[in-house]
Amino acid sequence: MEVVSPGRSPFPLRVLIADDHAMFAEALRAYLEKTYTIIGVVSDGRAMVEAGLNLKPDLIIVDVGMPLLNGLDAARRIREQARNVKFVFLTMQDDPNLAAATLELGTVAFVLKHSAGPELHKAIEHVLHGRPFITPKLRSEDWVEAKARARQYSKELSARQREVVQLLGEGRPLKEIAGLLRLSEKTVEFHKHQIMESFSIKNNADMVLFALKHGLISMNPEPPHRPKATRGRG
Repeated sequence: MEVVSPGRSPFPLRVLIADDHAMFAEALRAYLEKTYTIIGVVSDGRAMVEAGLNLKPDLIIVDVGMPLLNGLDAARRIREQARNVKFVFLTMQDDPNLAAATLELGTVAFVLKHSAGPELHKAIEHVLHGRPFITPKLRSEDWVEAKARARQYSKELSARQREVVQLLGEGRPLKEIAGLLRLSEKTVEFHKHQIMESFSIKNNADMVLFALKHGLISMNPEPPHRPKATRGRG
């Protein structure tokens, strides 16, 4: 597969797509590569962090509900090391609290998947010119309360707890979680116990519901996998 040469491309904006639904991601690539240079497609949040730091995109279009690490936390990690990367969150979740949480990253866009197309192009143009964009489908009564909404979304979970909740919610065994997070199984068990005690979670089914409620997993995820980034076709 041909690797894009940014110096020769007529479309200098370098875009990374992060979405765990393969058919949607490929359709999105076909739609956007008419206007922008697509440098890669990844299907989970950890692969997004790796590609975001190594491929150095100008813009990442990211689904929030991705396996291994959700899109919002993946974007936070990238922003810590690559301050100039722009983000457009493309999601099925029409949650104003989630939209407000994405705005904590700065100038980002929040677009619903069923509103994509011209609205997506508009969102991209907004963030490239330093203006945030929230889909008109979300008409919050008072966006001045964005910080309060963001706190409502996070529900006081620490970054580590969010990782553990997501991976438990995806049904991954403790040994796999320990390997992914580079922790001992006992440490993962400790985090699990603390989360269950703090939030009155009684069993694994409650943990899944808790992860869903916090937007850490999606309703219909594809089977867990972690392919390497697919380079742009040029």
